[in-house]
Amino acid sequence: MKISQSKQRWKIWLAGFAALIVAVSLWYTSVLVKKVSEEERKKVELWAEAVQKRATLVKYTESLFERLKTEERKRAEIWALAIQNLRTTNDNDALSFYLKVASENNTIPAILVDGQNRINHSTNVDLVKYGSPTEFTEIIKRDFSKYNPIVFNDGYSSNYYIYYQDSRVFTELREVLDNIIQSFISEVVVNSASVPVIVANANKSIIASGNLERQIQTDTAAMLELTSVMAVENTPLNIDLPDYGKCSIYYQDSFLLTQLKYYPVVQFTVIALFILVAYFLFSFSRRAEQNRVWVGMSKETAHQLGTPLSSLMAWMELLRYKGIDEETLSEMGKDIKRLEVITERFSKIGSVPELQLHHLQDVLQESVGYMMPRTSKKIALSFRSELVENLDAQVMLSVPLFDWVIENLIRNAIDAIEGQGGNLDVVLGEKGKWYCVDVSDTGKGIAPANLKTVFEPGYTSKKRGWGLGLSLSKRIIENYHQGKIYVKKSELGKGTTFRILLPKVG
Repeated sequence: MKISQSKQRWKIWLAGFAALIVAVSLWYTSVLVKKVSEEERKKVELWAEAVQKRATLVKYTESLFERLKTEERKRAEIWALAIQNLRTTNDNDALSFYLKVASENNTIPAILVDGQNRINHSTNVDLVKYGSPTEFTEIIKRDFSKYNPIVFNDGYSSNYYIYYQDSRVFTELREVLDNIIQSFISEVVVNSASVPVIVANANKSIIASGNLERQIQTDTAAMLELTSVMAVENTPLNIDLPDYGKCSIYYQDSFLLTQLKYYPVVQFTVIALFILVAYFLFSFSRRAEQNRVWVGMSKETAHQLGTPLSSLMAWMELLRYKGIDEETLSEMGKDIKRLEVITERFSKIGSVPELQLHHLQDVLQESVGYMMPRTSKKIALSFRSELVENLDAQVMLSVPLFDWVIENLIRNAIDAIEGQGGNLDVVLGEKGKWYCVDVSDTGKGIAPANLKTVFEPGYTSKKRGWGLGLSLSKRIIENYHQGKIYVKKSELGKGTTFRILLPKVG
């Protein structure tokens, strides 16, 4: 039966199918991540383009207001000239003209102050909020000191000063502009992609940031360090901002995109852990069930062998009484004794065997000696010890079980030689704290792919084998004798060597 090979093929197929599922899932997730990343990049680029156009508009508006300031200065100067001429002209027509010019200023707040710092006249100014002063005090002077005053002489050696502010239209437009700039800076950190973003100028000064962790938002050094990481992850976008010059927009993948990247890994890790735990629990349960089956079958086998064994012993006595050849009876006695040993072996399965101190060399000689006359003459079965002379190799053994292992290995070696003739050697040696027993044959060998599965239940190279001998041998050596058993070497067409390691006493 090829139970082990069939199970191995199923494992390979299942592992391959699982790997295919994981690969397809990771590939599809990678495609999704790439698409989402491209979409986020496009959104940021569109947003940056809109920001750039708005920045251009802001710069144009700034230029416009500079021209408006110049125009308002000229209008203030014209109004000042009209006031001056009102004080100096005697021509009724000119006086009427200057009066009209002076009265038509209904937008620019202005105050006429004489050389004694007294307020002579005001227009478009709510003096009530200043307490209706007659003197040009510090409070009102502070509000009207944005621009240098216009100075003129009344023709009588007296100087007058006209202080003015931006017109109401100019102020309202300026407020709208400030709101646009403020909303523009705010939109830098609240974009449609909702990605972590930092805006910095050429001097690496942070202008704005958003969607960052709270502790980073308050740490300029951390944000500057983060811009380097962002620049590696995504190419920064460059724009011109009013009052800041050339700036760079650094951004990271959104939290959603980051989750999408690592979700399959986390998912498969959790699934793998679950499968691993389930596998170990199932394996433990299966091994426990196998152990119960082993014990039940072994006890039943020992019980079934008891009755015919007793009958054979009676027949032996009857044959001896009838004068049958003693040599024949001796060989039959050996087989009956072997049956008794086999019965004892099966009866010990499932219970902790009692280990006793034995001479390993004597046990091996007896086991090999029993197998020699039952082995084809084409096979040279031998035993030798490579231990130091007079070394007493004593180990703790359950002889019936250990003898079972040696018999299994020898029988497998005989089958591997397949009746074509060859050598089968059992060699006793030592290696550090271990005594080692090597069973070597010149048979067909074991394929490298099967070396890891030879001790699994169901593995066999025989057409009618059950593949239980090596599995049982491993259980006896490792579980009962705290030793080791493994394939030391094997080569197709040249043979195999199994090695048993048993701990030294003391």
